[in-house]
Amino acid sequence: MDLVFHELQEELSGLNSGTVFVQIRNNIIGKFGVRHNPLAGRRGSFAAEQEGLTSGQQSSFRVMALESLKYKKRWTHGEISYEFAVRQGMVVVDATLESNYNMANLMIRYPRSSHGDASDQSFG
Repeated sequence: MDLVFHELQEELSGLNSGTVFVQIRNNIIGKFGVRHNPLAGRRGSFAAEQEGLTSGQQSSFRVMALESLKYKKRWTHGEISYEFAVRQGMVVVDATLESNYNMANLMIRYPRSSHGDASDQSFG
């Protein structure tokens, strides 16, 4: 997670809100980035961006992101999203943890014969 925040440092310094996402595959970060709130255009131009996260706010954000990993239980594939915004000079973060499971992997691990009746496999 330290590498993620190190790589995003410059980008976060220009943003005061958005979402940092981290995609996890086999318990390893495979892809990460920032989805930031859209730019507001008026009268044919975009307003100058406001100040982004300070180094102190980025450090606080990183600590909260690390703390959220304590809530990741048993899953190895998924995505963690950190929605952030600066409110009254403090960075506020909401974390969403999403687990993903691959049916092909489950079918290899648990062949049909070990699941019992075939009707349990149908969803239609």
